[in-house]
Amino acid sequence: MSLSSLPAAILSHMIAINNVPPPPLRSLPRLKMSKYIDYGQLNALCHIRGLQSSRSSYSILTAHNVFIKQYPKIFLQKTHRLSGLFKQEGKRPIYRTLHEHKIVWKMLKTIPDLTCQLPDEHLKTLSKSVISETWVKGSTVVGNDGFYIILKGSARLQTKAYGNLIEEDESAASLIPQSFQGFVVSEGIKNFLLAKVQTHDPTLGQWSTFGTLEVAAQTESETKEYSVITEEDCEILKISAKDYARLKSEKIKLENKQKVKLIRKCPYYEEWPTLSIYELVALIKWKKFPPGHVIVESGKIISFVAYINSGYCNIYRNIVGLTKLEPKKAKKIKKLVCMGKLKEKESFGEISVLLQVPFTCTIVTGKEIEMAIIEDKDLFGLDPVTKQLMLHTAKPTFGHLTDEDVKSEYLQREQKKDWKNFKDKTMKNSLYYNGIIPGFGKWNHYRTSIPRNLKDTLVSY
Repeated sequence: MSLSSLPAAILSHMIAINNVPPPPLRSLPRLKMSKYIDYGQLNALCHIRGLQSSRSSYSILTAHNVFIKQYPKIFLQKTHRLSGLFKQEGKRPIYRTLHEHKIVWKMLKTIPDLTCQLPDEHLKTLSKSVISETWVKGSTVVGNDGFYIILKGSARLQTKAYGNLIEEDESAASLIPQSFQGFVVSEGIKNFLLAKVQTHDPTLGQWSTFGTLEVAAQTESETKEYSVITEEDCEILKISAKDYARLKSEKIKLENKQKVKLIRKCPYYEEWPTLSIYELVALIKWKKFPPGHVIVESGKIISFVAYINSGYCNIYRNIVGLTKLEPKKAKKIKKLVCMGKLKEKESFGEISVLLQVPFTCTIVTGKEIEMAIIEDKDLFGLDPVTKQLMLHTAKPTFGHLTDEDVKSEYLQREQKKDWKNFKDKTMKNSLYYNGIIPGFGKWNHYRTSIPRNLKDTLVSY
């Protein structure tokens, strides 16, 4: 019997004797095509001439460079689907519900040109006033009165001559994407724009942006600089520059109102005229400090005047105390004695800054604290009348404390500390003398609580 007929003989023998059915036929599993690969691009990539075999090293290198350049195209770019946006933004803002406003706000947060420039709270407010505009093919959309986002269609960007950001490369600064006009706020963003210019495409597609949020009187030439021409019917989302200006104005008014209220509640400024307080408000900056932060040390001049909005600060004075090392031996050491606190709606630093007088105490934050501060350079720029008024009403921080007060407070704290140590030691020795050790015992007492239905039946005498 040949080897090829051996398996067939064994199989027929098994069927004849044991009536074993033949194994079912199985097909190979189907290959599932990936959702993230463009197989057309992949096929073209695999058939690049000169990639598989070639006698010339130059053609191999050329084919390799083409392969590396075309390779990223086989991966499909994930598109951002803003489901529900077209339906919600088509309504006028006044007709949208709270849920629809929330949908528009979430969609605006997916647009990088907005999120990298505006805080989330501004986007939330602006989402309640955005409108949708429909433009037919060939229309000129002037973007000098707002910030525009293309939802459907495409448009051709009109170039804009932008100011030189880097003197060495004037040509690179001549074409800046319109989506960033009016938003450039830092050198980092300027450099980012110049990097984007090298590959800038004048055609704007879906989710592209253009326009500005800066409200300014613009000439006819400037109007053209913020314009695009639609190449097909477009649906464009508009954020009004006037709405953004009103938002900033309301925010500034609210912050100034909060600053005025804070200064008014400070004891030294209760009788100040309103005009003088507004002079201070224009110079104020908000600042936060973590717990345990040393704001100023004793013997140093503080660099700002502070108004505490939330939190508190501990006031410490230096004193020379004795520390026991060995029996009948002690060592002198400087210690900090807590003499009080600076609470909310209190200020400090006026006298130290204006008169350049060192602090007599150390100020340390007790917990996270938020303060409104005025830096010394800004304070020196005030008019003489306001500075004299501040010197007249303010007082040195805890300047009423004398060395005797500090010594008395230090002795009281040390006596309380010694008494507590003596009391704890005496109680421990008394319990241990009778064989009682706290935390140890013969029995474990499990006292269960009384059920609620039995509490009413208890009688107290």
